[in-house]
Amino acid sequence: MAAFWQQRGRRQENGGLGGVIDGLGSVFDVLLANARLVLGVSGAAVLAIATLAVKRLIDRATSPRDEGDPKAEQKSLEDSWQDLALIKTTPKPPKKQRREDLSEPLLSPARPLVPDPRGCSAPLGTPQVKSSPLRCLTLQEKLLSHSSQLAVPEIQASLVPQLARSICTQLQNFLRSKFPELPFGRLFLSGALLDGLEVLAADHIHLMLPVVLDTGLWSLISGEDTVVRDPQYWMIKRIDLGYFPRGCSPWDRFIVGRYLSSSVLNETLHKLLVASINWPAIGGLLGCAIHPVVASRELKLEVKHDQIELSITLFPVVEMEDKVLLAVPPEGLVENLWLESFYRAEVSRVKELDAGDSGARQLCLRILNGVCRSQPSLHKLGGSPVTHVILHLSDTASDWAEENLADRFQQVLEELVASLEKGVLPSYFNPKINLFSGLLEEEIDEMGFVLYRAISEPEVLL
Repeated sequence: MAAFWQQRGRRQENGGLGGVIDGLGSVFDVLLANARLVLGVSGAAVLAIATLAVKRLIDRATSPRDEGDPKAEQKSLEDSWQDLALIKTTPKPPKKQRREDLSEPLLSPARPLVPDPRGCSAPLGTPQVKSSPLRCLTLQEKLLSHSSQLAVPEIQASLVPQLARSICTQLQNFLRSKFPELPFGRLFLSGALLDGLEVLAADHIHLMLPVVLDTGLWSLISGEDTVVRDPQYWMIKRIDLGYFPRGCSPWDRFIVGRYLSSSVLNETLHKLLVASINWPAIGGLLGCAIHPVVASRELKLEVKHDQIELSITLFPVVEMEDKVLLAVPPEGLVENLWLESFYRAEVSRVKELDAGDSGARQLCLRILNGVCRSQPSLHKLGGSPVTHVILHLSDTASDWAEENLADRFQQVLEELVASLEKGVLPSYFNPKINLFSGLLEEEIDEMGFVLYRAISEPEVLL
């Protein structure tokens, strides 16, 4: 009896909630009793599950809490969410399909995703779109891309020849006034810039000074027939001194031992450039500063302009018997030797071959010249050595189309390494000449090591 009054007192404190709950319980019992008749078997099952869940909620709300258990409230909430899940997961009776529903798509069109303003990368459940990896470039593609980066800046390509021609004109006028008796030819420019083979920067150019000789008073002697035994050099001998004694030729003043001395001619011109010409006045007229290089064995001028810095090298040149000879004697006691130059023949032959088969020899040569220019250890390979390798390969590899540039480039590297291993690179125009004869053994080893590594991975040179 005492327990009954305690329970009744709690229900009164709850404002009569117990009476309401008892009333709801009796209503549910009546509904469940008559549900099978009214709703059928499936409807009665759904109603029974829902009723069970609601009853559990009611019993949990009316049961006394255990005040000593701090987790009781959290536990009752979890039980309530589980009971509600029973209601949400109850199966619904299938909807009777209509004829017009058959024409509707099974899946509704996806809505456009709205980016999360809090910086979420993608909504949960949506597939992540993976970015495609970068495509690896082939050697062919890398070479073509690299060649586009080798172009000389337009301002240099136009300003350098213009400025060099102006200096050439001033020097020509001075030589005619200083040495009217010497039949110097007309000065002209030469170099890779004018032939379209220069790369990266137009910072040097050659100035050719023709020395006009009377072929009846001079003849050529090959370097093989001299004490140097080097076919790359020639000697220019004064002949018929019995019939035409000294003084008959204006160039007799530069003779040493019956030979035209390249060293004596260079020394005379060096003194002229350093001490006789008023370069500050010429530079002021042309809008630049011109300084002759005093300490150099070469005849060199340094030109500084607002937009460029240029090095001009003067070469006395003799053309006889289809030979082009430069006043570039080797270091040593021999001072009468003239170096045979194949530059004009090299460029002419490469362009001729490219014109015959629409080849990419000039493109390959420009890329290799750029590689040698950018690699300090390969500086001495640029120019003639690379050109002669390409010319040799042209005799065996006939397909020089641009789409085969990578294969030809690889072949040139292999040929260079093979030549460096032997220390011999025969000239294309004279097989007796070894283009590596002027290199030191240490330089050959270093260049060979760099190129040998590049054979397996040519991209490292670009």
